[in-house]
Amino acid sequence: MSTVSQSADMPRHRIGWMMGIGLLAAVLSLTAPHRLPADAAGLVPFITADEVETVAFVPHGLAAESHQATPLFGMDAEPVLTGDVLQKWTQTKAQINQELDAVAQCRVNDICSPAAQRLIDLSASSNGRTGRARVGLINRAVDLAISPASDEAQWGVSDRWSAPFETLRINRGDCEDYATLKYLALRAAGLSEDDVKIVILKNVFPDEDHAAVAVRVDDAWLILDNRTLTLVRDIDLIRAIPRFVLDQQGVRRFVWASRRPRGTVSGT
Repeated sequence: MSTVSQSADMPRHRIGWMMGIGLLAAVLSLTAPHRLPADAAGLVPFITADEVETVAFVPHGLAAESHQATPLFGMDAEPVLTGDVLQKWTQTKAQINQELDAVAQCRVNDICSPAAQRLIDLSASSNGRTGRARVGLINRAVDLAISPASDEAQWGVSDRWSAPFETLRINRGDCEDYATLKYLALRAAGLSEDDVKIVILKNVFPDEDHAAVAVRVDDAWLILDNRTLTLVRDIDLIRAIPRFVLDQQGVRRFVWASRRPRGTVSGT
């Protein structure tokens, strides 16, 4: 017995129901991702790029992955393999790691050098707080702990990067000394190395290089600058051009050609 003859014997409402199911299946098969043809983009020319990017069909569990992919200043960065910044950061990073170990041992053995104890006190200034409040309190504590002084005035040279413990011992430092001290204090407070970085900026006015800290809090990067107690979003930073990012992976240079427009969703 053929399908046609079977349909003729069926009630009309059942035939209509089956045709509806078939039509639904056909629509679903056309919209399924694995069924789209290679030139499917031509099928939806009326959808703009912005509309595609703002669609939020994110499977459960991928939010953290998207968060990890959030680029600082909305830009990609490429590794720096040579140069003065790499040389100075490599040396300073080694000192920071040694001082992190010293802080850990201090907490275990309760035997601390004055610099290590002072660093612990700076980190403890945020005890009981989380998120932006924790970062803001540590930022404020470091800004008030030392006085600004140029490398020329302290050391007689144009540029010298001091280890954080040294900065605490002499109670003075310039922008990169504030930045490395904040970096160490935030790491000692428990922030992940992936969420704390040092950035080198080119200030427009005055025309000079400047170091600050970038901290990721609640899916946003905050810039900690010793010239102000205000925590500024990276995308809201003005009168400064991002040049380098420094972290445990080394030194990378920001690629301006990759900069995402404000408000767009970054790729992985």
